[in-house]
Amino acid sequence: MQKFRQLRWIAKHCLERRTNNVKCCCFEPFICRSIVFRSKGPYLMRSSRTMASGGETSNNLSNKRQNRLVNELSPYLLQHASNPVDWYPWGQEAFDKAKAENKLIFLSVGYSTCHWCHVMERESFENEEIGRILNENFVSIKVDREERPDVDRVYMTFIQATSGGGGWPMSVWLTPELKPLFGGTYFPPDDRYYGRPGFKSVLNTIADQWKTRRGVIEEQSSVILRTLQEGTSASEAPGQSLPNLKACTENLYYQLERSFDQENGGFSKEPKFPQPVNFNFLFRMYAKCKDTYSDMAKSSLEMATFTLSKMAKGGIFDHISKGFHRYSTDAMWHVPHFEKMLYDQGQLLFTYAEAYQITREDEFFQVVRDIAEYTMRDLLHPTGGFYSAEDADSLPTADSTKKKEGAFCVWTYDQIQEILSEKFKDNLTLAQVFCHHFNVKEKGNVNPMQDPHDELKNQNVLIVQGSLEDTAQKFALSPPEVKDILEKCRALLYAERLKRPKPHLDDKIVAAWNGLMISGLSKAGQALKESAFVDQALKTATFLKNNMYNKESNILYRTSYVEEGKITTGSSPIEGFVDDYSFVIRGLLDLFEVCHDDTWVEWAGQLQEQQNALFWDSQGGAYYSNSGKDVSIVLKLKDDQDGAEPCPNSVAVSNLARLGTLLNKPEYHKKAATILKVFYERLTKIPIALPEMVCGLILVQDTPKQIVLVGDPDSDDLNALMNCVDKHYLPNKVTIICDGKSDQFLLGKLEFLKTLTKKDNKATAYVCENYSCELPVTSVPDLERILKVK
Repeated sequence: MQKFRQLRWIAKHCLERRTNNVKCCCFEPFICRSIVFRSKGPYLMRSSRTMASGGETSNNLSNKRQNRLVNELSPYLLQHASNPVDWYPWGQEAFDKAKAENKLIFLSVGYSTCHWCHVMERESFENEEIGRILNENFVSIKVDREERPDVDRVYMTFIQATSGGGGWPMSVWLTPELKPLFGGTYFPPDDRYYGRPGFKSVLNTIADQWKTRRGVIEEQSSVILRTLQEGTSASEAPGQSLPNLKACTENLYYQLERSFDQENGGFSKEPKFPQPVNFNFLFRMYAKCKDTYSDMAKSSLEMATFTLSKMAKGGIFDHISKGFHRYSTDAMWHVPHFEKMLYDQGQLLFTYAEAYQITREDEFFQVVRDIAEYTMRDLLHPTGGFYSAEDADSLPTADSTKKKEGAFCVWTYDQIQEILSEKFKDNLTLAQVFCHHFNVKEKGNVNPMQDPHDELKNQNVLIVQGSLEDTAQKFALSPPEVKDILEKCRALLYAERLKRPKPHLDDKIVAAWNGLMISGLSKAGQALKESAFVDQALKTATFLKNNMYNKESNILYRTSYVEEGKITTGSSPIEGFVDDYSFVIRGLLDLFEVCHDDTWVEWAGQLQEQQNALFWDSQGGAYYSNSGKDVSIVLKLKDDQDGAEPCPNSVAVSNLARLGTLLNKPEYHKKAATILKVFYERLTKIPIALPEMVCGLILVQDTPKQIVLVGDPDSDDLNALMNCVDKHYLPNKVTIICDGKSDQFLLGKLEFLKTLTKKDNKATAYVCENYSCELPVTSVPDLERILKVK
């Protein structure tokens, strides 16, 4: 932290020098001024309502001037393939050119569904004059952050260390040796907005400084990189003891309770993000404390389920096409950023399935089905892999020339009246019931404060503020009648929506996010007893193994792409990062819990060995984000915060504990403990930064229990015991089926399994801890009794 404070002092020092008309060598005043600007307007990248526009693919670029990105597979890079900027992908060709011509590198990082990335493209990267300035003075590199999170993490660390914030598009200037010297996020093309310098001014100033003060700039960039390297490598060595479980869990509980919005749910004011890691913890806190600290358990469950209910009723949930948008710009979960990300769907599918498993409430049952329906309908390649995202922006009509955020999703009052004009009981129209239930207003229901660009003027974002019972009472109907009416309305509106131009689909397939989907589908299949979800989880796991995994080298690949209808990883596949391994391993373990085929445990074990070999810090403990193979990555970083996606180190703690139990590997338990010791201070003082790792701490401290079911394959009595286990919320266990068919691998790993047999020729359940089992039971009531105690 001291090193990062030094970088911020550099920024402040440069701002003071600029104020006094002293030339600055590291260009930090632009960062400082942009931070002031973003605090006043809609461009604060962490909290603004971002929008995305679809891009062009190589198929429709043939008549335009093309740069090197036309040969790439990333949808984001292809969107820039016809820019007048002479873009290079990240790689040695660009680095060599910068060195040979002694030019600075301009690095632009974004992703396919990022609005301000596309705004900057339209305003600057499609501008001939700016293209000329970039081509004459810089070597320009474009990076898809979802393809290369390692590149993104390095330079985002620099941006955050020097400015205290960050976002996309990320714009960074580097020396030919890849040392960062100045950066920011979105730049307008010309000088405007509160005196903020425009992109052209920034480019010309940096180019001039490089020509006249090159030695000073190189020296300063070396100081910056060295400071970053020292600051990121100075992680605390593992301590001697694990964090105190009671202190960590209670501290995290109280931190969440203090930030909880009692009126609308969630753990912030606005904007509001789903944050599935918080629900994961609260559910486990409920399970852990319900028999000892009942008030804390009850409160944990209520905070989670209340928030999930509010989200499902809010505009963040797409009530017509289903699935969740990225986040809400307001406190009420009403006006979303309309982008839909696969990693949100996978995590929320898991979360709502757990909510249903605990509460048995129909509301959560339906949300699980809705998320699964959306993803399997709109984000699924026929061979089993899931695509990455859908854009927020789309054309309002086929004749429109400009995309708008949410155009595919929102409705005017008149549109609703026309589409739902059918009359029924007492001359009521479908529209009357629908408009009341979903808060549809004649002049639109979007607060202008949530619509800074007037894109949602007179539009309605559907939100449920009452209940089926409220609507039924309003129109003298029964709740089942209202439910049927609303389903009919949704079907009519969905059919109408399909006539609209669709948002751009990012059809890149990311291993990590498919791992999250395998987890979500597996848990959904287990909780709802829905075989179609389990079948899809199996198909997706098989897709990863067949298309994104090299069996000879035991290497998982980060991405695959759809090219001419076929799946490819490209001529130079991007090797997986630590999150790819962690999330896929978790998916395979969750899949095993519901399909009980131990070949998935075997593959998870192989991937874990590879993760250990590639990313484990043998001196400091825990996992690095990248393997260090790529010498162009100038920092080795360890993720230490659960965000939109959980931290890979957090997920790895639970993976290691589960695999250690399944494979009888004490060294895995030791590795899990080491990670917890590395993050001891963070877990103790600010566990709200790592709720998923606190879940891992619970698992490690309590040791996963083993539930072993012995019986004949597919027999009724074995299935009855399996159904009994599946309907209970038991986060601290692994389930093993010994049926002579799906257990051959584990029989070779766990000697105690060979001693467990059927009793009285019936399927038999054993509940074990540390491979020592209680007396067997053969009836569902007896198993119920034991599980309730456990």
